[in-house]
Amino acid sequence: MKVVFAAVATAIVVACAMPAGAQTRTLDAFVSEANRVPLNPTSAIRSDARRLIREFNASMTVVSTEVRSARAAGRTPPACPPERIQMNPRQLLDFLNAIPQERRRRMTPTDGIRAWLTSTYPCPVA
Repeated sequence: MKVVFAAVATAIVVACAMPAGAQTRTLDAFVSEANRVPLNPTSAIRSDARRLIREFNASMTVVSTEVRSARAAGRTPPACPPERIQMNPRQLLDFLNAIPQERRRRMTPTDGIRAWLTSTYPCPVA
């Protein structure tokens, strides 16, 4: 079971690695596709799961860069995640599914990941 979660988490993380400009689909399309991928060990070999992982990884890279840039500039970042994030793909999907569909249609996967990180790892109030 841990292998499945690790594979899906890795897939989601890899999916976020694409540059934001390369993302042309909405968060709603991303979530709809992610909901169809079973959370089991064999899902890692599915091409759709690997595509989602790449897109997730691209989004995480974009948001991580935003966080580092904001910190370097002395601004409050959008989120304050630790260096290493332990994530549960089911919790992430539950969060993304909880965003109203009409709003998801106007968001990119990067926007969704940013919202999740902001909700999960809020920055302390100064």
